[in-house]
Amino acid sequence: MPYVDRQNRICGFLDIEENENSGKFLRRYFILDTKEGSLVWYMDNPQNLPKGAENVGSLKLTYISKVSDATKLRPKAEFCFVINAGMRKFYLQANDQQDLVEWVNVLNNATKITVPKSGDGQPSAEIPQEGLGATKQISYKTEIIGGVPIITATQEQGDGGQNGAERGGQRKAHSQLPYFLGRGAQDQALIKAGYCVKQGAVMKNWKRRYFLLEENAVSYFKSDLEREPLRVIPLKEVHKVQECKQSDLMQRDNLFEVVTSSRTFYMQSDSPEEMHSWIKAISGAIVAQRGPGRSAASRLKCDSELLTFPK
Repeated sequence: MPYVDRQNRICGFLDIEENENSGKFLRRYFILDTKEGSLVWYMDNPQNLPKGAENVGSLKLTYISKVSDATKLRPKAEFCFVINAGMRKFYLQANDQQDLVEWVNVLNNATKITVPKSGDGQPSAEIPQEGLGATKQISYKTEIIGGVPIITATQEQGDGGQNGAERGGQRKAHSQLPYFLGRGAQDQALIKAGYCVKQGAVMKNWKRRYFLLEENAVSYFKSDLEREPLRVIPLKEVHKVQECKQSDLMQRDNLFEVVTSSRTFYMQSDSPEEMHSWIKAISGAIVAQRGPGRSAASRLKCDSELLTFPK
């Protein structure tokens, strides 16, 4: 769902058909900035990109005439809506019906009073420059369509790393399972699956990882295509799961923490709803495993007592 970040901008992930009529939707992170009068999109949340990374597309709010549901126009594109900007139509896919309605509403509200001023000349299109700290090089294409400057990325070079939101891939549902979890693995009690951004233990950098919550553990992978997890966190070692109290200090939205006896795992979701969903799911799995009112410490104490024999 779109949410308001620390800079009072409306943000969230959507899938966009960057090349008109291509039918190919790519996952992008959108920022609606009413103060700047623009809608911009990035490969991922800028917090997870190299410092200085530029957006891959932008659109001035003054050139948006209407935003509406497009499910009838694009029946094969689920939860699709369209942004009309001059002669160009941008088709986007939301994550669900509620997400679609909310994005259509916020975009229409943002463009209600933003009309072009009389006497404005031909709008100038600024080509984003490569940031000093970025290792990725992007070439841009600027088109003037119906008086509207459209800036889109045409080519990517270099290693984009694993920070992108399903980097350049097709749209995937948040709960989509890895390809190797077929019918043979359906006996496993899989509770929740999806991407989060996790802080590293040593370098303290942030990387997007694919998480699986099962009845006894939380595992995370480099991507949903990997077979072997990077790490498995047994639920019996988890003391608590909660919204992170240091989110202001870390300057991260939608941050929660999984506290174990050896380490605190900091994880960032794509939205407040996803954050609360993960907290509820992990907490519920812990309660189901231990029973209500039993913490990890009390469980370990109980286990140690069972292993103590009378002399």
